[in-house]
Amino acid sequence: MKPEQPFFSIIIPTYNRPEQLTICLQSLVCLDYPRDRFEVIVVDDGSSTPLENIVNPFCNKFQVILLKQRHAGPAAARNTGAARAKGEFFAFTDDDCIPAPDWLQALAARFATFPGHAIGGRTLNALPNNLYSTASQVIIEAVYAYYNTHPSPMRFFATNNLALPADRFHAIGGFDATFLTSEDRELCNRWMYHGYPLTYASEALVYHAHVLTFRTFWWQHFHYGRGAFHFHRARARLHQEPMKLEPKFFYLNMLRYPFLQRQGRVAWLLTALVVMSQGASAAGFFWEKTLQAIKKKEERIS
Repeated sequence: MKPEQPFFSIIIPTYNRPEQLTICLQSLVCLDYPRDRFEVIVVDDGSSTPLENIVNPFCNKFQVILLKQRHAGPAAARNTGAARAKGEFFAFTDDDCIPAPDWLQALAARFATFPGHAIGGRTLNALPNNLYSTASQVIIEAVYAYYNTHPSPMRFFATNNLALPADRFHAIGGFDATFLTSEDRELCNRWMYHGYPLTYASEALVYHAHVLTFRTFWWQHFHYGRGAFHFHRARARLHQEPMKLEPKFFYLNMLRYPFLQRQGRVAWLLTALVVMSQGASAAGFFWEKTLQAIKKKEERIS
């Protein structure tokens, strides 16, 4: 008898993006996975427009639950979803993502071999004509490529394509809800701190349709820098060694990566955006460091 497929809880935080959420849910209708072996939990993180009209039409397509909370960020929303989830494994994605039809099948196959691992899949850019979305994708692919070939274990998976055993997720306390960005980086670090392994599954595909402009691209990486500051503080609370800058060849490879994807003028523009992203991240890091220093000084005075 063929063994029963594992039960997944797909958890999707959403905030003021009803159109993107609709497309995401439509993609889940196409999942090549038994309908009685997964549920979908949509967590409304305080959207200004009610989402019942978006979610309810899918109730006859698969098991779906809509939860609501006050706006507290995606980390808190994922924890809200996980608290109600009944799956053996949690599969996290975002409302602007489109999982491939065999996404859960690929994750299930990996968990059959690595049942206690966190599995990170591959995310592809669904907006190749958007230069800023493409640059954002180039950066994450360069980071993944570095960590997948580096002797050290993988240290980071993005939460738009991340699956974990439910019991271990709860055992480490879920996401740190004080993180508004970089919560995935912090979770992966704490996961490894507890001795749990990470495995990359390039065959588990999710397509990311995040529309970016020059302004939103800059602010995205500025806030990543702010999140990086809090990530360093979280490592310090665990008495881990301070993070060191990556070696020069990491940054050289990142600058070279656009030319592996595109040619000519577009490759040069992507490289310029990669450089800009690193500057924005550095600015965000030192902005947050300064804010926290001022806050600490004010607390001492008071």
